[in-house]
Amino acid sequence: MNSRRTAAFAVCRWRATHEFANELLPAVCADRAFVQDLVYTVVRRYRPLRAILGELMKTWPKGELEALVLVGAAQILYMPEVPDFAAVNETVAAAKASGREKRLDRVVNGVLRNLLRRRDEFEAKLAAAPLAERESYPNALVARWVARYGDANAEALAKWHNQPAETWLASRDGRFERLPHGRRVTEVEGFAEGAFVVQDPATAEAVTLLDIAPGQSVLDFCAAPGGKTAQVAWRLNGTGRLVAQEVNPKRLARLKENLARLRLDSVEATQSVAGIGGRTVFDRVLVDAPCSNTGVLRRRPDARWRWSVDHLNQLAGLQAQILDAAAAHVAPGGRLVYSTCSNEPEENGEQVAAFLARHEDFTEVERRESVPFETGHDGAFACAMERRLA
Repeated sequence: MNSRRTAAFAVCRWRATHEFANELLPAVCADRAFVQDLVYTVVRRYRPLRAILGELMKTWPKGELEALVLVGAAQILYMPEVPDFAAVNETVAAAKASGREKRLDRVVNGVLRNLLRRRDEFEAKLAAAPLAERESYPNALVARWVARYGDANAEALAKWHNQPAETWLASRDGRFERLPHGRRVTEVEGFAEGAFVVQDPATAEAVTLLDIAPGQSVLDFCAAPGGKTAQVAWRLNGTGRLVAQEVNPKRLARLKENLARLRLDSVEATQSVAGIGGRTVFDRVLVDAPCSNTGVLRRRPDARWRWSVDHLNQLAGLQAQILDAAAAHVAPGGRLVYSTCSNEPEENGEQVAAFLARHEDFTEVERRESVPFETGHDGAFACAMERRLA
């Protein structure tokens, strides 16, 4: 199938369902890397694409036509490695495959050729637009970044999140290796044998803060998809006990699949720690909480369009509930590590402060935060807290 048509199908579905962008891509695709880049570019740059195409079309299209013009415009404006003739011709070919009776190819051809003629005009307008519009984010999110980091750093952060994400492989011996762009993880030697997990170096800080020693008992409270679970298991090196809890059945199934590939048979994967039997307090508890994903927007470009202050506050409330539940499983003298892939204070420092105010038997030991424009890695936060001995 024409790769632009494959991308248009994914974009059409995203616009209709608002599903996660990574779940829209076909499992088998001849040019999957290109299709992913194209779909992610549309999702990342949706705001300016919508504004520019709105000037070229009398009424905003829906369904397949909307997806096709977005796919074509994304190549012209944001993918310089794609020649203009290929962007137009291949997207028009994708439109023709929809059926001659729809005549979508004529509309797509006209819109994209008009865009090419006026590209300099639109690029000049975009260059003069406010940061949120130019770099394609909600106004409120960028305003928070400006207030927190200043204009220059906010712009650096916005631009960083609009770059294609690097893929990092974490191996059993603790090393990280960057995967060349376009190469599939499944093609790397050792994949089938479970020699590594896909994990950005920033996420390893949470596991480091657990301060694991052989023979300890560890609970990974929100374990899927299992990257941190694997790193904990490797540090335990076949000793102690590791329980990986995941309440979502679909995500639990994915966790079990990943543990099977990694050959971590000793990990107890469960939907609820209450049902595993034996002691339910642990030396170490990791809470990698669901969050707004503002630290990983380049990996999850769709998350920016789900972001709002209300949603952030809802997530903060959920995180507080999860932390309270997890605290009950920390043995006296044990350690609780809370982590997110967010850089928002409500989910990080403020969340920790509120937890410590509710739980006077816990004290903070250490915290670490990765801010992309400082570290060159994903945004992430982790804080270690210890429970005092009774």
